[in-house]
Amino acid sequence: MEVNNRYITIKTHIEGAPKESDFELKSAALALSIEDGSNDVIVKTLYVSIDPYQINRMKSYSPSHKAIVGAARITPGEAIDGHGVAKVVVSGNPEFQKDELVVGLISWGEYKLVKGGGGLRKLEPMGFPLSYHAGIFGYSGLTAYSGFFEICEPRKGEKVFVSGASGSVGNLVGQFAKLFGCYVVGSAGNNEKVALLKEKLGFDDAFNYKEELDLKATLGRYFPDGIDIYFDNVGGEMLEAAVANMNLFGRVAACGVISEYTNASKRAAPNMLDVVYKRIKIQGFLVPDHLNLYADFISTISDHLRNGKIQSLEDISNGVESIPSAFIGLFQGDNIGKKIVCVAQD
Repeated sequence: MEVNNRYITIKTHIEGAPKESDFELKSAALALSIEDGSNDVIVKTLYVSIDPYQINRMKSYSPSHKAIVGAARITPGEAIDGHGVAKVVVSGNPEFQKDELVVGLISWGEYKLVKGGGGLRKLEPMGFPLSYHAGIFGYSGLTAYSGFFEICEPRKGEKVFVSGASGSVGNLVGQFAKLFGCYVVGSAGNNEKVALLKEKLGFDDAFNYKEELDLKATLGRYFPDGIDIYFDNVGGEMLEAAVANMNLFGRVAACGVISEYTNASKRAAPNMLDVVYKRIKIQGFLVPDHLNLYADFISTISDHLRNGKIQSLEDISNGVESIPSAFIGLFQGDNIGKKIVCVAQD
């Protein structure tokens, strides 16, 4: 038996902001069979995570390409891999049985042949929607958890600023910080998101950065006593403004620089005299460095979700053909919370 496997690829490397014409929906016949003695697995994609870092993989060159395997450059014409939830349809691997649910590295497509079952693990739904395992239980959630608690090393009562605060990582950082006992302000790109941060997620305050002409002055208003922790998802002038308003021994978790991904002219130039004399720590990090925290993270986040102390924000599109627009929307501020595409229900 074989299926017509539809998948998304890029036509050529992308150097600026992504657009629909950069992508192509391809199809190819895929035999649903495994050679005797093979430990390969064929999976059917259910939910796939849509993440902004992938734009760097689509460039002809990025310093990220050689950093870790997961950031390697994508070859035009080939299927794009991504984290998500899938169902086993054929398995030559004794660790995975037909119809079992798995989570791990799958693809922006309907099916994937996974060599040796590498990068997959069995999924236990734990009573939560399957989409959670492509979102809040996945890399976005662990990024927020490890970045805030390991990199920022918070102390109760500290003042925390989160940029991109309505995104998949930022909204969780803010919620973690509030639960921990910090004062939290977030920035977002429209008034609907600002209201959500304050009214649903419990941020102490929030602002629409697009309505502010002077970000340094803006942060001075929201943090008259200075910022202790800045969780940075955007880079650019927001990072410069945050550093200018930070307290002695402030900490910056450099999680992402989405403002620079598609426009290198927005590259940040924080005042290094501030960094030196205020003894500010600015640290970049990647979630694979903190996989040792995964068990603690899952236990903590599950409890918080069950007792209503944490809210999960999901923005779900349907169908493999919707992946390009879902991805492009990340750079236009279209999503609220974690962007996910449901490729199939089962």
